[in-house]
Amino acid sequence: MISRLLLDTCAAIWAVEDRLSAATVTALNDSYTAGEPVRISPITAWEIGLLFARGRLRAPISARDYFQRLVNLPGVRVADMPAELLLLSSFLPGSPPADPADRIIATTAREYGFIVVTRDASLLAYAKDGHLKAMPC
Repeated sequence: MISRLLLDTCAAIWAVEDRLSAATVTALNDSYTAGEPVRISPITAWEIGLLFARGRLRAPISARDYFQRLVNLPGVRVADMPAELLLLSSFLPGSPPADPADRIIATTAREYGFIVVTRDASLLAYAKDGHLKAMPC
């Protein structure tokens, strides 16, 4: 069975910049070949905007165009983010990440059965504790 993948913001940026590990590229290609879209959270748009606004992410295009380039990658879809998901992110079990965006990404993965592709230590630790599935990028 092909994994249902959700890229966290760093993994999404690395996908645009072609910096993902070989194992991650293989997983993404396998999903694409199987017709299973790779998802990104709408919160990634907000995080990319903040990174541009703070000068921590620079590109010869605007933040809007950068996010659009990500969304236009073959097989990439934006995950649903209903209000209920935002509410549920406040009540995650165990010791969830403190960062609100990471909590939303974790909740998205839990609710829709996605595997989070990340390099974020707090998300990887949360997965190690058994609260979600994740793979390093």
